[in-house]
Amino acid sequence: MLVYKLGEEAAEVLRDGCAFVEDRRSGVSARFGHFVFDEASRELRADGRLVPLSPKAFDLLGLLLRERPRALAKAELRDRLWPDTFVGETSLPRVVGEIRRALGERPDRPSFVRTVQRFGYAFAGAAQDDAAGAVSQRVAGVAAGAESGCALLWGERLVPLAAGENFIGRDPECVLTIPSGLVSRQHARIVVTGDRASLQDLGSKNGTRLGGRRVEGELPLADGDEVRIGPALLVFCAPGAGSTRTRR
Repeated sequence: MLVYKLGEEAAEVLRDGCAFVEDRRSGVSARFGHFVFDEASRELRADGRLVPLSPKAFDLLGLLLRERPRALAKAELRDRLWPDTFVGETSLPRVVGEIRRALGERPDRPSFVRTVQRFGYAFAGAAQDDAAGAVSQRVAGVAAGAESGCALLWGERLVPLAAGENFIGRDPECVLTIPSGLVSRQHARIVVTGDRASLQDLGSKNGTRLGGRRVEGELPLADGDEVRIGPALLVFCAPGAGSTRTRR
């Protein structure tokens, strides 16, 4: 079995090869309106459709959900979103505006994000914690992958791969979305067929590297292979691998 040490606060054991990791870190998972927010997978969905958010907007929405119904002062929000960094007065309202656009609401008629005049912001909508539902969705996602059992490890996040094509890129509809200007919308793909997996660059501007070598054509993937796409270092996990590795 392939084992990774993912950090002091993360789960350490990969179960069933690399098919699933139970995320034991504290994270928000909630339903509100027709939205589902899952901090562990860093996804916001509306009626099952992935809603794109920048990393700061996602973090702010998660913070407001976690602290609801408490109103948070602007200074506290800036300190938690940009620790040890000076940001201008317009940075926080700009991120709030992005969240409101993603949720389809107007500032003068807030359904979820309320402005507290001369103070800060609060989550105002009715939200229901949905941790069990989020875990079941991730398990279902693995099952829907035609039992491929393969996955990509990115930092402390494990992304299951389905049998067939799995696209990686900046596009929110990709199996793995990497929000970076160094990454093309559809940058690369991994094809899983039976017990074999292969990697192909899709003509990206900055290329894809496998073990430090630029990917040309289609290359086979083996357990533990390191794939570099833009700023992201990904590790390919094969099911039922016999090796043991430690990653810090």
